[in-house]
Amino acid sequence: MDDDEPVGPVSIGARALVLAALAYWTWQMATEPMGWYSLGLVDMANLVFHEGGHILFLPLGSFMTSLGGSLTQFLIPLVCMATFIVKTRDLYAAAVALWWAGENLVDIAPYVADARALQLVLLGGHTGSEVEGHDWEAILGALGWLPYDVALGRGCFRAGVLVMTGAIVWGGWVLRRQYAALGADRPF
Repeated sequence: MDDDEPVGPVSIGARALVLAALAYWTWQMATEPMGWYSLGLVDMANLVFHEGGHILFLPLGSFMTSLGGSLTQFLIPLVCMATFIVKTRDLYAAAVALWWAGENLVDIAPYVADARALQLVLLGGHTGSEVEGHDWEAILGALGWLPYDVALGRGCFRAGVLVMTGAIVWGGWVLRRQYAALGADRPF
């Protein structure tokens, strides 16, 4: 599947800069201790989708209400990716949306890893141990996986870095094809 519309040199340059920024952030996240980074506005959007997910899944019971926050936070970028592929056929934008999905896995990872320790500061400014716990304590506890919280958090982190890296490679491949098509349109 290719992008239908040709992309001009300014757009290709801008897209290359965005891809370079995503690669830089991916490197920063991959080399920092799990969860010690912030992307500002991206994190704020993630938080909105996370909290909205709890409300969305509320009718499905306590387990799904707990899972719904992280699940929605991860699924929204995938819905965006699918929309870019199917509706607009913009594979570069789809790659960026996939990167965002991977970033959300990295963002969720410390939350998963904290299920027993409950030391992560939550939205209300308190740690899970100061309140009634948090989502991932409830999720992993219900599944009987609480002893594996740190391993599952690390797995989520690594999966996120892998998805982000794959998205950057995909975005680079799309840009390479768009740049090659730009050269084919020139008379010289």
